[in-house]
Amino acid sequence: MKQVVLATGNAGKVKEIMGMLQPLGWQVTPQTEFFETEAVEDGRSFIENALIKARYACAQTGLPAMADDSGIEVAALKGRPGIYSSRYAGETATDAENIQKMLNDMQAVPEGERQASFYCAMAFCRHENDPTPLIALGQWHGEILQAPIGSGGFGYDPIFYVPDLGISSAELTKDQKSQISHRALALHNLVEQMKAL
Repeated sequence: MKQVVLATGNAGKVKEIMGMLQPLGWQVTPQTEFFETEAVEDGRSFIENALIKARYACAQTGLPAMADDSGIEVAALKGRPGIYSSRYAGETATDAENIQKMLNDMQAVPEGERQASFYCAMAFCRHENDPTPLIALGQWHGEILQAPIGSGGFGYDPIFYVPDLGISSAELTKDQKSQISHRALALHNLVEQMKAL
């Protein structure tokens, strides 16, 4: 069985990725079982940050590693918050504070001009200096609501409207989200590439 370190301590992500990789003979272990320190995410794109995290996990463990970096881009905000999504309202901002800042920044933006996309970049490195890491991208289109709706999910889910379904991301079931989200799309793409290894 091949072992891969998942560069996250997020239990939900671990479970989701484990479910997809186990049938391929991969054993998924979160990085928190090996080390506590976090990689310094100083890249300028989702891809760069995902690679930084994957390479760091490889360096710490000597094992293949996988990481993701994701966030939301809003057209009316010229692509912000992007890679700064989790700290949009400040370095230690909560989900609620980030949502409130976005709603404030979007206050004057009319319906029809509130387009947004969630992005996810995933990287897989066989070792720290892997010259040909696998990269996968996922994009999920939607719109920013005027106020939060729903209690599921996390991050910006309560204000991310999914036009195809007519509900917010926070109203989706876990099964629905695991089929259509940016992370699901990137993960499916990466798993297809990993099958070829």
